[in-house]
Amino acid sequence: MKTMPMPKTLEQYLALPYRLEITPSEHGGFVVRYPELLGCVTQVERMEDAIPMAREILTGWLEIALEDGMDIPVPRSIDSYSGKFIIRMPKSLHRDLAERAEVEGMSLNHYAVSVLAATTPRHTGA
Repeated sequence: MKTMPMPKTLEQYLALPYRLEITPSEHGGFVVRYPELLGCVTQVERMEDAIPMAREILTGWLEIALEDGMDIPVPRSIDSYSGKFIIRMPKSLHRDLAERAEVEGMSLNHYAVSVLAATTPRHTGA
């Protein structure tokens, strides 16, 4: 597997696919953040302001980090996730999930994935 050289310039960092999250705020508006970049977060009142503001905070955060000589993390690749993991749970929960999946006419795996997807905040990006 070929590895990419570490970015060195602002433009190189801006070209990386950092994961962007836009979620409703408890107090109205939306929280805009890049979870891989600690403190790279802001809030906007309107959804249409989220993407332009996201670019602004990313640029500002990276500029300051470069000026200060900070270690800047690179985005995690989606290829680093296999799409499967093992989970341990109480037998009673296993039974309840299996019974609910049967009622829904789904496999246990499909039902568990649908429950997890329904309760996980949606993220923009890959």
